[in-house]
Amino acid sequence: MKKTYQPSKRKHANVSGFRARMSTPTGRKIIAARRKKGRKNVAA
Repeated sequence: MKKTYQPSKRKHANVSGFRARMSTPTGRKIIAARRKKGRKNVAA
């Protein structure tokens, strides 16, 4: 049996990368909230 997490950099970027976040209003709110909190990385 395979392990449950099979990481793919491309898929991860497409789902939770900066461009994906900025493409929706809610995603922009997430980025803003993370910036306000002072996150070192705002998106994956």
